[in-house]
Amino acid sequence: MNVTEALFAPLMADSAKPLVSHYDDADGTRIELSRATVANWAAKTANWLRDEVFLEPGARVLVALPAHWQTVGVLLGSWWAGASVVTDPAAGDFEVAFVPQGFEVEAETVAAVALDPLGRGIRSPEPGTVDYIGEIRVHGDFFRSYAVVPGEQPALNELSVDALVALARARASEQGISAGDRVLSDLDWHSPESIVDGLVAVIAAGGALVQCTNPDPTKLADRRRTERITVDLTTP
Repeated sequence: MNVTEALFAPLMADSAKPLVSHYDDADGTRIELSRATVANWAAKTANWLRDEVFLEPGARVLVALPAHWQTVGVLLGSWWAGASVVTDPAAGDFEVAFVPQGFEVEAETVAAVALDPLGRGIRSPEPGTVDYIGEIRVHGDFFRSYAVVPGEQPALNELSVDALVALARARASEQGISAGDRVLSDLDWHSPESIVDGLVAVIAAGGALVQCTNPDPTKLADRRRTERITVDLTTP
């Protein structure tokens, strides 16, 4: 069983609930995605990886993206397809790399992620790259995994599938995150630790994430109230 099936699939029993509310205080945007919408983005990503890139389980996939609602779909879709996600661009030997436009990295396929708040793609991807949004948009909203992913296979850097699932559940408990909690976070997702604490643990607990990118400290107090925050992971 892969990470997405182990932690995210159980949430689809109540798929209309919100999963991610993403604020970017640099451009003043707020985007909310339900569990069902995130599942669609993840399925499109997984379908593209398997059916167009021909990704095999265990292939190394670089995810060098900031904390953003599109990154959620990239991570869950990559794990769903059986990929081993790597966060260090210097590690090399990548089948696919998901990076922002203009990020230089070597991989068989470089998918530039626009990180547009409304989900718009990149009109003119740089030479040697493809537009992530444009590539996945034509793929299906549902994904069925036929591959068997061993529990000992790397899932996030050196963490195996089994270890990542267990760690996410443990960190959810340690951070006081339970089902139904609304979790405010400004973690950046550049390391395995921040990805686990700021995203995967929230999913493992059945919570909802309110993610603040480029956070404006003057707005956080009001956001805690309006978003009905029950667990606060923001930097003091």
